[in-house]
Amino acid sequence: MEFTLEKALNILERTPDVLFTLLQNLSSDWTSQNEGPETWSVYDVIGHLIHCERAGWISRVQIIHSKDADATFKPFDRSAHFEESKGKSLTHLLNEFRSLREKSLQTLISKNLTKEDLASKGLHPVFGEVTLSQLLATWTVHDLNHITQIVRIMSKQYHNEVGPWQAYLGILQR
Repeated sequence: MEFTLEKALNILERTPDVLFTLLQNLSSDWTSQNEGPETWSVYDVIGHLIHCERAGWISRVQIIHSKDADATFKPFDRSAHFEESKGKSLTHLLNEFRSLREKSLQTLISKNLTKEDLASKGLHPVFGEVTLSQLLATWTVHDLNHITQIVRIMSKQYHNEVGPWQAYLGILQR
């Protein structure tokens, strides 16, 4: 499927509600477990999504959209959410994510991006030149990736309990 802002917004605007519906008021048995050493819990994933809203997506959109000759992205701290989320409830994080995402999308929509804008380029510290449309497509897939991760983490909590059906549940094999 070819990228369009409209199609990306279809996902980006729904993600907070999907997560809120899935996770609100769940037992911490579902949300505080992870998949083993060096992996994240559901709680951690929500914290990461919040950090991305604060420090990642819109700031990079603005860098590219500025058309500044030095449109270089700042490196992104992929573990900053651990400190930022400390002491907050999952409900607090879900509400914070919803609020931040609303603001991010308002900012994005207010830019009235054109096809030419979407072809504008920025400089990623690892990948080099990237276009605005690539960044926005990545934001969309990033949401879907983390929704999948959350569902996988939760599914694995019943890994042993499903017994022989493990053979038919591919999500438990990943």
